Amino acid sequence: MTWIDAVARLRGERRAAVLVTLAAVRGHAPREAGAKMVVAADEIYETIGGGNLEMVAVNRAREMLNESVRTPELLELRLNDKAPAKYGRQCCGGEVSILLEPLAQAHTVAIFGVGHVGLELARILSRHDLDLMLSDSRPEFLDALPVLEPAVARIHAEVAVLGEEAISRLPAGTDVLIMTHDHAEDLHLCDAALRHPQLGSIGLIGSKAKWQRFIKKLGELGHDRATIERIQCPIGIPEVAGKQPATIAVSVAAELLARRAPTAA
Repeated sequence: MTWIDAVARLRGERRAAVLVTLAAVRGHAPREAGAKMVVAADEIYETIGGGNLEMVAVNRAREMLNESVRTPELLELRLNDKAPAKYGRQCCGGEVSILLEPLAQAHTVAIFGVGHVGLELARILSRHDLDLMLSDSRPEFLDALPVLEPAVARIHAEVAVLGEEAISRLPAGTDVLIMTHDHAEDLHLCDAALRHPQLGSIGLIGSKAKWQRFIKKLGELGHDRATIERIQCPIGIPEVAGKQPATIAVSVAAELLARRAPTAA
C-alpha cells in the first residue's frame, strides 16, 4: 500500500497517524529527499530507508501519537559511525532532516434539525475539513442541501424519524448540535445523547427557560445532574449575539471551531 493510500485508509477509519518525510538529505543516505512513510499505532506503510534512521523516526512518531502531539516536528540525524545509534549503525556518511507531521483525524459534527439555523450552520461548517452529519425528521428540509456544494466537508444527510437511533450510531468524539423544530424531539435527542458514553460536546439550541424545563424532564428520565450538565444550553459565544439565523449560526460555529482549535504550546 502506498503512503497516499495509507493516509486515505487511516483517515476513513478515523485512526491517528504521522506522515514522515525525508525533508532534506546532505551527502549519502539510504533514500532520496522526499521519501515518505506513514506511521500508525501498529502499522508502518512504506519506508524512508530502514535501520537506525527509520526506527528513530518511527519511535518518535509513536510517542507523538501517544502524547496527542498536533504540531509538526523536525529531526536532524547524522549517518556515520560516530553518531549516537540506538538501533544499529548506519555509515552512509550523510545527514538527513526528517519532518514528522501528525495527520488530523476526521472529526464529526452532527446537526439534528436542518431548519433555518441548522442550514445556516451547515453552510459554515461545510467549508471545513470534517465529517458533517445532517439529520432531520422532515424529508423536504434535506432538499435544500445542494446549496452546500461544493463542500470541503464530507456531508452525510439522513432522514431520521427516530433521531435517537442516528445518535446511537455516531462515532466517538462526535460533537452534537440539537436544533429541531419540535421541543419534544429535542428532548428525545438530548436523552439519547446523554446515553451515548463517548460523544464530544452536546449542544442544545434554546433559551435559559427552555433549558430549565429540560433539566427537570431529563432528571425524570433518570439522568443525574452531573450527566445532564454534559449538555450546553444556550449555545454560541456571547460576543456574537442576535436572533437572526445566520447570526446564531456564526456564534455557534465560532464556539465549536474554537473548541477544536489546537492550543498554543
